[in-house]
Amino acid sequence: MTTSDLHTLTGAYALHALDEDERGRFERHAADCEACAQEVRELTATAARLGLAEAAVTAPELKTRVMRHISTVRQEAPLTAPSEPAEPSTAAAPPEPAIRRLRRGRGLSRWALAACVAAAAAFGGTAVWQHDRAREAQNQARDAERRTADLTAVLAAPDAKSRTARLAGGAGGTVVVSAGRDKAVFISSRMPKPPSGKVYQLWFDDAGTMRSAGLMDPHRTSEAVLLDGKLAKASGMGITVEPAGGSARPTSAPLALLDFPA
Repeated sequence: MTTSDLHTLTGAYALHALDEDERGRFERHAADCEACAQEVRELTATAARLGLAEAAVTAPELKTRVMRHISTVRQEAPLTAPSEPAEPSTAAAPPEPAIRRLRRGRGLSRWALAACVAAAAAFGGTAVWQHDRAREAQNQARDAERRTADLTAVLAAPDAKSRTARLAGGAGGTVVVSAGRDKAVFISSRMPKPPSGKVYQLWFDDAGTMRSAGLMDPHRTSEAVLLDGKLAKASGMGITVEPAGGSARPTSAPLALLDFPA
């Protein structure tokens, strides 16, 4: 494969359409070819914007039905092996006195009642736990749906502007800003995973004062993140490595500083 051939693989690389051998060759080429690296960053950002802008939204009535029934569906009981029936006895049992049968019957009734009470209490506790889990799932689903809608709105906004930069280690980053939405989205590509116990934190740059804009997923190397908060007077954004859970202010030198597009 010649160098001219490698120049034509930017689109396929951005869409993860190369095999392992081609991918390795292109990455070695892109490390020394700024034009190809820049084109990959732009194509990656464009693909993310197109994909999110055309994302299908689940019908609201379907989600409502699922969330309404999720707290009422009981879990199946664990499967147990059927017990083998006991061999019938051939010897006739001597007749049991009536008073003993009566006493034993009363004893079994008390035990049965106690078992029913215990079972009812256990079921009640399980029902409360299932209800709490269902409510938590509903809240998480609503929050994820809202953030996805906000992210898509920024990327598809008529006034959306973007700026792409090459980050350390061959990673790429694109920031998309919508003044009308007063929001920004950061799209990362091939970010190395942060060290154990660390996370990438995003920041708004308010004339040199850094304001937290949320955390990136430490398990993903490429993602689109809606910056948490409004643009306000921010002129750019930054990325730092912080302890898991994030920090109130940066505790390390920025990995990158990106000016917002004018």
